[in-house]
Amino acid sequence: MLIKIYPENPNPKAIEQAVEVLKKGGIIIYPTDTVYGMGCDITNQRAIEKICKLRGIKPEKANFSFICSDLRHISDYIKPIDTTVFRVLKKALPGPFTFIFNANNNVPKLLSSNKKTVGIRVPDNSIAREIVHQLGNPILSTSIHDDDELVEYSTDPELIHEKYEDKVDLIIDGGYGDNLASTVVDCTSGDFEIIRDGKGNLEDFL
Repeated sequence: MLIKIYPENPNPKAIEQAVEVLKKGGIIIYPTDTVYGMGCDITNQRAIEKICKLRGIKPEKANFSFICSDLRHISDYIKPIDTTVFRVLKKALPGPFTFIFNANNNVPKLLSSNKKTVGIRVPDNSIAREIVHQLGNPILSTSIHDDDELVEYSTDPELIHEKYEDKVDLIIDGGYGDNLASTVVDCTSGDFEIIRDGKGNLEDFL
């Protein structure tokens, strides 16, 4: 199913529809401030396994990120961070970054069996943040990659729908996506180490 939601003013009924799908263990494809993401409720083990199967990866080896609605939400899943890191987060988020932290015990066991870290995102996209806010849990997320050799990520929601309509429960058309992923920053040592250059420029916030 494909539904249209406008990022400037997300329709509450459409957001509710997406939240209901997630609550029932469904998988959605949705827009962020970078590339389109595929996600499920992080508390639903079966849904996580389904995403892993779709992507052909083992849960314990997957580099999924959590989409959170705000900074307060982040603190539920990570070990305490120092004030310097917190200040940068406050300035940089919402924004096109994935910050990697040391995970605490709230991270689902399925994902943390071999992993001690977790990637956290608060995208500058009101559709994604509103869904998470209404759901009450983060969304486990992975990017939608394209089969085209020249284009790394799928940007057209209608083409994404054609490819995934039989594989996921709901696809949100929030307009064209970006073809540049988030900047990945490792904060596990208390410092900022860029693991992958992407859309966000961390220098602006240091």
